[in-house]
Amino acid sequence: MIPPGAPIVTAAQMRAAEEAVFRREPQEDVMERAGAAVAREVSRFAQGAPILVLAGPGNNGGDAYVAARLLKAAGHDVAIAASGEPGTGAARAMHGRWDGEVGSLYQARPRPVLVDGLFGTGLSRPLERGIAPVLAELVAASRFSLAIDLPSGLATDTGADLGAPRGISATLALGALKPAHVLDKGLERCGHVLLADIGIPVESQWRSVARPQLAPPGARAHKYSRGLVVVVEGDMPGAARLAAHAAMAGGAGYTVLASAGDTGGGPDALVRQRIASGDDLADFLTETRIGAVVVGPGLGRDRRAEGLLKAALNANLPLILDGDALTLLGKSAAAWLQRRTAATWLTPHSGEFDRMFEGAEGDKITRTLMAAAEARVTVIHKGADTVIATPRGEVRVLSRASSWLSTAGTGDVLAGTLAAQVAGGNKQAAEAAAWLHARAAALAGPAFIADALPMHLPQAISECL
Repeated sequence: MIPPGAPIVTAAQMRAAEEAVFRREPQEDVMERAGAAVAREVSRFAQGAPILVLAGPGNNGGDAYVAARLLKAAGHDVAIAASGEPGTGAARAMHGRWDGEVGSLYQARPRPVLVDGLFGTGLSRPLERGIAPVLAELVAASRFSLAIDLPSGLATDTGADLGAPRGISATLALGALKPAHVLDKGLERCGHVLLADIGIPVESQWRSVARPQLAPPGARAHKYSRGLVVVVEGDMPGAARLAAHAAMAGGAGYTVLASAGDTGGGPDALVRQRIASGDDLADFLTETRIGAVVVGPGLGRDRRAEGLLKAALNANLPLILDGDALTLLGKSAAAWLQRRTAATWLTPHSGEFDRMFEGAEGDKITRTLMAAAEARVTVIHKGADTVIATPRGEVRVLSRASSWLSTAGTGDVLAGTLAAQVAGGNKQAAEAAAWLHARAAALAGPAFIADALPMHLPQAISECL
């Protein structure tokens, strides 16, 4: 679990926020608050079991010394093992306040409860060869383990593995989430993520996805005011139908499936519009009441598909591009999308993203931000760590959605859910759609097929009213 709606900051941003606070109060006071937060969480889970606290040479180790002292004062059986002497003034001060022995990390004996305070925010190189296996063994031998701010061995800004152990039970983020809590290997190595307020104000345009605040239709609502969604059908009609079903269940008042012929299937409330070519679609998209258009699910990659995509791109309407539409755009995506004046959303998985924005480098947040700015669109970069980025530099990250979403058709459902939120006028449509999609998956339980997701969207919506 990731704390919802929490700020996400890089190591540099966190250091800057800390330095601003240290100009007003001693660093030791902030360290005392951080250590107290750690002690509270450890005490809650320890249930009287012996505790081993690991302290590193930096400020993460200083937090560990504080936590150990407070836990001991509360009556817990606490032992400390350090990887070396404290290397910062604040850490040395906290080491001095500890009135017990400090053992060597390499001679530490396992205990049921482990606190990892070796290395936190800012680690940029792999753990020393001797530290990684010792830490891994101590974590494996514990019943409960908590990492202070980050598990030792995770790259703060990318979530890359620098020797982090497997099996950490929980991580207590201090002050704000870091990218490693929500990206890449952090999804597997952080365990349950908690967040502690330690009195360091942070400002960030990056946040974890939160449950949206939705409203029921007003007394004067009608099908058009609730949003008219058009889903364009192509070679694989099932994909478009999935998107259309999701739009209907996701709150749209009127959903039209634009298709070359009657391929059957779908509820009676789904309206069908015969569209034989791109010219037909261009004519149909002059309807001013249309609130969102979905192109790409099962579209195909032939000349007809290209004509349909071109018609959608040229229409002055909010547009959601998924699947084959993204593949057809390929490396020319930014050039095509920059010409549009209406809002556009892309929903690529990693393969589609890399084909469109092959020059984007860095971690997933950085690459998605670069793509959104270059193409002037909102990008929902799907995956276990779904990153949403806008051209304005805003980022929302949804991590640890149901792994059962890894089945064909679930992306089509996300596209339709997004279209419903866009057509309904939700200013935070991408974040809302991502949350509703993930919540519907949780409600569907294990081993669902994509057809089952739309039927759970109404219940997900009910939790947001």
